[in-house]
Amino acid sequence: MSRNIDMRRAPISIFGRRAFRLAVLVLAAVSGGSAFGEPPASADKPAVLIVVGAPGEEEFGKRFSQWAKLWQQAAERGGVKVVTIGLEKTKESTDRERLIQALADEPKEGPGEFVAGAHRHGTFDGKEAKFNLTGPDLTATELAEGLKPFSPSLAVIDTAAASAPFLSKLSASNRVIITATRSGHEQNYARFGQYLSEAIVDPAADLDKDGQTSLLEAFLTAARRTAEFYQVDGRLATEHALLDDNGDGFGTPADWFRGVRAVKRARDGAAVDGVRAHQFHLVRSDAEKELPPAVRVRRDELELEIAGLRKRKAS
Repeated sequence: MSRNIDMRRAPISIFGRRAFRLAVLVLAAVSGGSAFGEPPASADKPAVLIVVGAPGEEEFGKRFSQWAKLWQQAAERGGVKVVTIGLEKTKESTDRERLIQALADEPKEGPGEFVAGAHRHGTFDGKEAKFNLTGPDLTATELAEGLKPFSPSLAVIDTAAASAPFLSKLSASNRVIITATRSGHEQNYARFGQYLSEAIVDPAADLDKDGQTSLLEAFLTAARRTAEFYQVDGRLATEHALLDDNGDGFGTPADWFRGVRAVKRARDGAAVDGVRAHQFHLVRSDAEKELPPAVRVRRDELELEIAGLRKRKAS
């Protein structure tokens, strides 16, 4: 799923093994604006869906809950709707049923939803990746189907190990996808989720100093802190996060960026990622809040057009 590997063709298998998964599913744009065009009346009311899966061990359960709470606090600061699945156990329905129902209940038009998917274990058998929920699991294919009715402007974040196969399944135009790994082979416990949950409202992660932290900036900061952990600890890195926001089904690693702009290009000349993700903000600055939804939508359109012109600059 990196620019050099087509994950849809690469042989990946972790048969019989359990990968540590943290999921961050984002349903509804945190930036405002529908799939471009005049937004409906509810277009400026994003939502965050946090999904916490089966922890397996108590130690992981505590970490997953802590990271999920950081997302909850960030969403509350941003004044957006929060739906959390997996922290409170109930016998009335399974977490899988609650997740499917949560998707069904959300408006299908308007801004994307921050699928701030939470933390869980998961598996990938070489063909299908799964969310390991408490009770029946949910496959990447089923999640992709559940997201089809939504307007394209949404973000899906999977901070789990072996999460890369979700990228090609969920990738779509105007949709942001983030995974903690670049391959299904990277199946060790992933720390990226911790750093991402901390970075999403960290002023230090505001790389362009505009008073707000975008999803791109949080991704870049979390990836850098993850790499620093392995370097300082003297370990071989077993996770390499990817971001896709141009709908091509391939991810771009954080080390392709300088500041908030990608400075490297794929060998096949594919479009670079990052522009759309930089338009997603969970906690908006005062200046951003003052923009009417329709103006914000038009601003985002123009920024994407400028990025396209910059790519064709040489010709």
